[in-house]
Amino acid sequence: MPRKQLLYLVLHCTATSEGREVSASEIRHWHTDPEPKGRGWKQVGYTDMIHLDGKVERLVNNNEDAWVDPWEITNGAKGYNAVSRHVVYVGGVDANNRKKAKDTRTAAQKEALKKYVLDFHKKFPRVKIIGHYQVANKACPSFDVPKWLKEIGIDQK
Repeated sequence: MPRKQLLYLVLHCTATSEGREVSASEIRHWHTDPEPKGRGWKQVGYTDMIHLDGKVERLVNNNEDAWVDPWEITNGAKGYNAVSRHVVYVGGVDANNRKKAKDTRTAAQKEALKKYVLDFHKKFPRVKIIGHYQVANKACPSFDVPKWLKEIGIDQK
């Protein structure tokens, strides 16, 4: 499979309860373990993960260019993975109702995600930044991405 031009940065949430930390190891098990415990994917769904304390953890290496090489592909959004990078914040679900999507980003996560997205946009201004819900029937990442992008100074046409 040849490399493809990077077209999207897709924002995600882990769909875990508010305040519950998630490790890279957990994500790997959820995504790559065989069914029924995992999804049986070859690779995790995200390039980077933003923890509750705002720390950004790299889950899948990439060469930071405007291309998606086969070894960089993550499984974040079916049909978009070969042309996307995926970043996830820990959380996204109400602690009292696991079926209710909720923007659970901590202040540290909001700041880290803002910095991450602004840096990414500066480096790749033509790449469209979207929420997972914009390409899949999901609530993920549990907040209005286009509205938030405008709030942080990114106006995508």
